[in-house]
Amino acid sequence: MDVRVAHQVPYFSQWETPDMTLAVVAEGAQVALLRDPLWASSGASSLEDYARWAGNLCGMACLKMVLAARTGKTVPLMDLAMGCKEHGGYVEEPDGRIKGLIYAPFVPFVRDRFDLNARVVTGISAADIADILGQSEFFIASVHHSIRWPETEPPAKGGHLVLVTAIDGSRIRFHNPSGHVDATRENAEMSLEVFEKFFAGRGIAIAH
Repeated sequence: MDVRVAHQVPYFSQWETPDMTLAVVAEGAQVALLRDPLWASSGASSLEDYARWAGNLCGMACLKMVLAARTGKTVPLMDLAMGCKEHGGYVEEPDGRIKGLIYAPFVPFVRDRFDLNARVVTGISAADIADILGQSEFFIASVHHSIRWPETEPPAKGGHLVLVTAIDGSRIRFHNPSGHVDATRENAEMSLEVFEKFFAGRGIAIAH
């Protein structure tokens, strides 16, 4: 089976400077991203706010890619995050920690704000994503963030979101908002078998 989106999907990182991934891995987003020279492009009100939020914005980066592919427009990540928060897709804890992306509120958020028809999908395998892409234009998949190193065994599944752009036979292609080099960022490719190691069996489908 060969399933692919009908157009090119622009790539965006969840950090404004994509090359900062290894620093984020080593130091944590709230420390490393205080050195991001492009932070203001996120739409954040302060550098500290950007650094606090960016580690949670993989889902907003996927949405930014979808919107750019659909409309040609680029929406700042924090604008997306604050809109999603208003719908309950993110929750700020009293200690400043951020919970999210929460899938269920994301669906009415993208419907109300962008007229996108999204649905939450659970209980699937990587092999089922081909059928989902046959019915929907995009699939945002929950994977472990260590998918940037496909040769490793992840300690868990899920916790990070990537945008699947194509299934071609037994190969899957996706944009990873926190890839550490070009090959693991834009149109990263691996077998469905390897993807399955990282895949939590859930995600968000966005219809044509």
